[in-house]
Amino acid sequence: METLIDIAGIMEILPHRYPFLLVDRVVEFEPRQRIVAVKSVTINEPFFQGHFPGAPVMPGVLILEAMAQAAGLLMYHEVVDHQTKLMYFTGADHVRWRQPVFPGDTLRLELTVLRMKSRYLKLRGEAFVDGQLVAEAEITSVLVDKSSARKVKARQETEQPPVTQAS
Repeated sequence: METLIDIAGIMEILPHRYPFLLVDRVVEFEPRQRIVAVKSVTINEPFFQGHFPGAPVMPGVLILEAMAQAAGLLMYHEVVDHQTKLMYFTGADHVRWRQPVFPGDTLRLELTVLRMKSRYLKLRGEAFVDGQLVAEAEITSVLVDKSSARKVKARQETEQPPVTQAS
């Protein structure tokens, strides 16, 4: 497998960092069409401390997040000023986890564009280990300006009443 984008290149594109960067390299890339990325799953992942002690399994939601990060690589490629943007994961449909993922596995993330607009992306994602389908989903994301993302959060905090805990 030839590496098209290595970890240094991924870190130039994605805003994620350890321990939440879940893509190690890109091995196939067709702009606006498809991306194939790889995540090497090691026992050193911090989530294995609690999921599950003595029987480590990669959390399914993190497999889904890895798909979303690969989608981000595809979307950010289309944006000249991607450093000023954030891609929010906005939905997941038809999600299925088929097999567990263990330390030592290599996760192959294959994403195909279903719909792409200037700020919106919908993809079909599949994750494989040794050629076996381990997870699949249709995921959607939206691109926002970093500065407006902070304003939306601030506006939500002032409009929402505080949550109180009942005794």
